[in-house]
Amino acid sequence: MPNVHTVEATRFLLQIFVSAFLAILFLQSGIDKIVDRRGNLEWLKGHFAKSPLAGMVPLMVIAITILEITVGALSAIGCALIIFSRDSTLAFYGALIAALSILALFFGQRMAKDYPGAATLVPYFLLTLAAIYLLAQ
Repeated sequence: MPNVHTVEATRFLLQIFVSAFLAILFLQSGIDKIVDRRGNLEWLKGHFAKSPLAGMVPLMVIAITILEITVGALSAIGCALIIFSRDSTLAFYGALIAALSILALFFGQRMAKDYPGAATLVPYFLLTLAAIYLLAQ
């Protein structure tokens, strides 16, 4: 059995864990937006009703759904590539797009003046920044 108490082995495991986490997070969220599109649209229309973004909710849902599915797919495929070929390139690009997606969500929450909702995104953003660092080659 290989020694897992090395920097190289630890980095390998962290790359797997962080890419798997991002895959689960973003695929679940993106798939939910597809499966329950109507429910998500209704909730978000109410959420943004008093913000400058009120008229853009359907377009925003499409954009964030595409971003989330893209991140989830890149992270999932990237995770498999890390495991089988030790190549973190796809997972790295997934993490970059994840950071963009979280920034978009954070912007939306701030525009809607949902400050507690915006605050809940901070740990995800920090994890994503760590992922970018860990997955860089």
